[in-house]
Amino acid sequence: MSDPDRTTDPPGEAVSAPASPATPTLRTYALRSDLPGTRPARAGIDFRAALNEAQHRAVSAGDGPLLIVAGAGTGKTRTLIYRVARLVQSGVPPESILLLSFTRKAAEEMLRRAALLGAQGVERVQGGTFHSFANAVLRQYGSKLGLSPSFTILDEGDSEDLVGLLRTEGGYATKDKRFPRKQTIRRMFSRAINCVTPLPQILERDHPHFAHFAKPLNALFEHYERYKLAHHMADYDDLLLLLKSLLAREPEVRRALSERFRHVLVDEYQDTNRIQADIVRLLADTHHNVTVVGDDAQSIYSFRGAEVRNILEFTERFPGTTTVTLEENYRSVQSILDFTNALIAASPIALTKRLWSHRSGGSGAQLVRAMDEYEQSRFVVQRILELREEGVPLDKIAVLFRSSFHSFDLELALGEAGIPFVKRGGFKLMETAHVRDVVAHLRVTRNPTDRVAWLRLLLLVDGIGPSRAQAVIERVAATSDPVAAIAEQARGRHGGAAARLEALAELMGLLTHGTLTPAEAIARIVDYYRPILESRHDDHPKRIRDLDHLIAIAERFRSIDDLLADLALEPPTNSVAGAAPAGPDDELLVLSTIHSAKGLEWHTVFVIWALDGRFPSFLSMNDPAQLEEERRLLYVAATRARDQLYITYPMNVPDRASGRILTEPSRFLADVPHQLLDHVALVEGPPAPTRAALGAGAARLPSPDIDDVPF
Repeated sequence: MSDPDRTTDPPGEAVSAPASPATPTLRTYALRSDLPGTRPARAGIDFRAALNEAQHRAVSAGDGPLLIVAGAGTGKTRTLIYRVARLVQSGVPPESILLLSFTRKAAEEMLRRAALLGAQGVERVQGGTFHSFANAVLRQYGSKLGLSPSFTILDEGDSEDLVGLLRTEGGYATKDKRFPRKQTIRRMFSRAINCVTPLPQILERDHPHFAHFAKPLNALFEHYERYKLAHHMADYDDLLLLLKSLLAREPEVRRALSERFRHVLVDEYQDTNRIQADIVRLLADTHHNVTVVGDDAQSIYSFRGAEVRNILEFTERFPGTTTVTLEENYRSVQSILDFTNALIAASPIALTKRLWSHRSGGSGAQLVRAMDEYEQSRFVVQRILELREEGVPLDKIAVLFRSSFHSFDLELALGEAGIPFVKRGGFKLMETAHVRDVVAHLRVTRNPTDRVAWLRLLLLVDGIGPSRAQAVIERVAATSDPVAAIAEQARGRHGGAAARLEALAELMGLLTHGTLTPAEAIARIVDYYRPILESRHDDHPKRIRDLDHLIAIAERFRSIDDLLADLALEPPTNSVAGAAPAGPDDELLVLSTIHSAKGLEWHTVFVIWALDGRFPSFLSMNDPAQLEEERRLLYVAATRARDQLYITYPMNVPDRASGRILTEPSRFLADVPHQLLDHVALVEGPPAPTRAALGAGAARLPSPDIDDVPF
């Protein structure tokens, strides 16, 4: 499996050594300059030798808007890196270049590699995510919108908790009516913001069974928005919305930022929503030096508000755009590209491109028809065992699927055949209850009006229930000294609750008035929290590992504000509590949803359940836009394969929702000429062996405990 933030580079200059990121000028945003591993800058870069013809045209384009349509595996990351280096080498001040991406890791890696090319000053280029950029700008200018510089960023879980709190306080949730749950309501609100669509339309389109609640949901939405502003809070969606409002309403701020960032570069532009596209346009207020890189054929995140129209209509939004299309693929063999080209060519809303490669060989694309789900799983297991015998490591193989539940039967088959695997997904570190408990204690020290965090930490105190917690919160809100208010509550109680409140008051005093580093603060909270953890969770030894990991993360930060912003904007990935021990040489087969696999590549890819009614699903068949996104999803899956691609589907599958028997392969495959797909039918023969028998005949591989695989 390759690095998710890059594809295979074409022949040219190697860029693999560490470099020195830039000193921040926007708080919590730019890259640091104190990392080791720098090397002297070279006199110049031979761009023609390092790039193919199309890449060179993109890199050497002059001022003005530039659209780089980068097909899958065509080196778009490399092109963007060299574009940054070319701008710096041509005399553009590095600090006036802004690189926006969708993960901080991607931005840091691109700037690291650009610095290694040798252009003097690249380490001063600004780079990060849209949300981290918005956070930094709002900390500086947000007061113009009534936002405190010390506002709290609510992550998804915090936002859901706040919605739940207001839902209960407003009397919306009663036993005699089926009002939506807080998670569903939060998704509705987020969708309305990111799609710039009124909430009633979101209800009518995506949640018609709740359309009769439009009036109270609108009222709750307005209450939610007012509450956040009044208590100096902003959720993930607010960061973008507030930044757009700031740029649109404050011409002086807009001009200042536009003059500061004379060149704006955007990675993965096909994944931007309407608000992000508007932000890019507003940042270019005093110039049109905007470079965007993306592939309309890989726009698969509409459920997050992504608009494929942004890249399709870029030339209309920015007249005079120079367009360069990258078509030389460095990943897949040509036979796989022939299949993917035909697949996407049938789309009525695609930018024209045809991928080609110098790579030949491989087994191309094969369509495998199985009698049922079990036969499909048995084929995948058997072929994986064969591939490993042929010398293909398990971690160079992936099984991709449209929805997470599609892999359940296969997981059983893999387990019984002794094939270890990891399934992409599961709980992230910041989604675990114990980490959220610890972070809540830190949050209230920075924003005493954060009722969501106060409620969470107070409910950890034995003897305090929701009603009592609300009373304590009201008392805290009414005083300028929250520590004294907590101590006062302790004096008014007896027994264990009093002792615990006294300990909480002592902790809060230390965190609020002390001079602890972020790591020291987290460590003190963990010391206080450990008895609570041990009393509430039987698996507390594993959870302590997560908290130790959190302390290690905090070591990298100089201020608590920076730590809290980072945990919300770029949350750490997997929890370590349930992870199986793994050595450097361990191999794990990858099972993944297609959405989680974007940006990755493997030697061999299996795409399972390519069955009409499942992929595409029945839910998308009446919406042309959704149906085309399903086509793009299959395209993304297929373009992850380097040498071998298997697309499988089971026949005779009953579908309860539609009352039909599903028998046909995905309708998208009908658009592919027959000769571009090898058709394989698994005919019914003698009685199929049991999974146990299948596993007994194969060389069993070292496998982690099935309970420890991070599902």
